[in-house]
Amino acid sequence: MGFPAVRLRRLRRNATLRRMVRETRVTADNLILPMFVRPGEGIRNPIPSMPGHFQYSVDTLTEAAKEAADAGVPAIMLFGIPEAKDPSGGEAARVDGVVCEAVRAVKEACPGLCVITDVCLCEYTDHGHCGVLAENRDGNPDVDNDATLGVLVEEALAHAQAGADIVAPSDMMDGRVGAIRAALDARGLHEVAIMAYSAKFASAFYGPFRDAAESPPAFGDRASYQMPAPNAREAMRELELDVAEGADIVMVKPALAYLDIIQRAAQRFDVPIAAYNVSGEFSMVKAAALQGWLNERETALEMLTAIRRAGAGLILTYWAVEAARWLERA
Repeated sequence: MGFPAVRLRRLRRNATLRRMVRETRVTADNLILPMFVRPGEGIRNPIPSMPGHFQYSVDTLTEAAKEAADAGVPAIMLFGIPEAKDPSGGEAARVDGVVCEAVRAVKEACPGLCVITDVCLCEYTDHGHCGVLAENRDGNPDVDNDATLGVLVEEALAHAQAGADIVAPSDMMDGRVGAIRAALDARGLHEVAIMAYSAKFASAFYGPFRDAAESPPAFGDRASYQMPAPNAREAMRELELDVAEGADIVMVKPALAYLDIIQRAAQRFDVPIAAYNVSGEFSMVKAAALQGWLNERETALEMLTAIRRAGAGLILTYWAVEAARWLERA
């Protein structure tokens, strides 16, 4: 049957009908708030390229984490900015480092808030790359995959022992999920979950994050370890390997330009799928909204709905707190 017997507009006639037949729902339970923490006290440094977001010290971060929890956000993701950087990123694994301090403080203040920690070296190395450097076969400096694994394992262990609920390796080194899982289990940390940045693409959308985390590469780019944007089949291989190595959750990053990857991952793998609505996606909407070119609330919720519709059950987003409040009033 077709028109005039079939009129799809019948169920769009008013807000109540549209709400009743909505196919995709975003709730606060889908949201994770990324946060940046650095040493010191009373710090709340604005991030110019990400309006409304800050670098916090542990004390101010704990207050902001409480605010997020009160808004209904169930989880935060912590990124650390150390006091000192070195070629091997050794500060990342310090049990008294700023991320471990933040984990302990947040878990004490907000026991019900899920705390996830980013496990990577880019914030901790003086060269800004995601691992230990060595000369590759072409005679150029590059990240040494296997030498990096040990540092990542120690970093993940430090975070887990501090009380992190989930560790999230974002480095894109081959084999890191299996190495971290084995180390966690060997220390009796069986209940700590791994959220793997499994399909992390070498993207132009990361620019504001590198300002926030103070982690731009000092030379070159990250194309030798992050994924090429055109490669969907390779993304499936990355996801499959991480699941096989013990990842409890797998992530696609960025989100908006890779909705097809999110959808394929959700159809293929029986683990929760996360997607990172990254800094560039956030900042370009913020900039347009400040110019009056876009309605920020409507645009943000449309973007989050698209990511959820593609199949992501967990969405890391800088709109987490605002979106939780918007959705409560929707």
